[in-house]
Amino acid sequence: MANYKKSESLEWARENLRGQWSTLMTPFTPDDELDETGLRNNIQRVISLGTHGAGFTWGMGEFWTLTHEERKRIYEIASDESNGSWPIAAHVSHTSYKEVVELATYAEHVGFDLLVLAAPYFVTNKENQVIEWVKLISESTNLAIMFYNSPQFGIVMTPQGLSKICEIPNVVGVKEASFNPEISVASHMQLGHKAIISTPDEWIFNKGKELGFQQQVMFANTSDWRFDSVSNNNYVQFVEKAVLGNIDSNLYEKKIAPIKKVSDKWWQYTVKKMNGALPAAMCKAWAEHVGMASGHVRAPLVNLNEEEKHNLLNDIREAKNSCN
Repeated sequence: MANYKKSESLEWARENLRGQWSTLMTPFTPDDELDETGLRNNIQRVISLGTHGAGFTWGMGEFWTLTHEERKRIYEIASDESNGSWPIAAHVSHTSYKEVVELATYAEHVGFDLLVLAAPYFVTNKENQVIEWVKLISESTNLAIMFYNSPQFGIVMTPQGLSKICEIPNVVGVKEASFNPEISVASHMQLGHKAIISTPDEWIFNKGKELGFQQQVMFANTSDWRFDSVSNNNYVQFVEKAVLGNIDSNLYEKKIAPIKKVSDKWWQYTVKKMNGALPAAMCKAWAEHVGMASGHVRAPLVNLNEEEKHNLLNDIREAKNSCN
């Protein structure tokens, strides 16, 4: 539950957006309903890994397939399970201003700490449109906002555009997921002194060490619950050290890199199969393998077929065996 004033958003974020933040899938039952029990169990698993917080109804949460009531119900469950002691972020992006404001208001009402907002996909082609959109939303909420810079929303903001977004009082930073290293690095170099910039991949830590910037939070990815177990949370440990400037290359190469190689392989395969769409199907198959609730992906996405699942799981097992 947010315990800061709107004017204190950045101060709150610098204190709380640290270490590994996760992002949760949205599990469905065989009859295509929200798997509420499964979601609760998934949240508790991610908390137990030592994460510092998590996001809900993001890209990997298939937000575009969810009804308004389903998104609100997920917020209720997340708030209930976090119990005010584990920060939570609500992704509220939509093409409707009224819808975004209603979701943001409800997230604040049930106890969320932070909002994640992207460009209103389909209708924005100019940076000024996005900047004005974020300003408009920011005026309707007391919560801190992380802007989500991703090509999935139809426009990738430049570092100059992101700088203007970060001048909005309760915008505290950017999840820089453009998949463009030049934009990520430039955003850190140009904006890192006034906002929290997070590139959701480990390469950014070595680049920061090389160029003199420090990322304080991995905000946010699925690597913790896909790579780690409660008794063996190597990924979370690596991030915990890396955000403090201690890059444990030995831990990474021995315990994480083999699994990350599999993840990258299947991430790229699934994105290519879906002609650019996020690889939620791969993540759901992975979640099933590690004992988390997942279910199917909703149309228009398609699940991995049985042969693909078999090959993915064999790759995961081989990678994990090589880490032992």
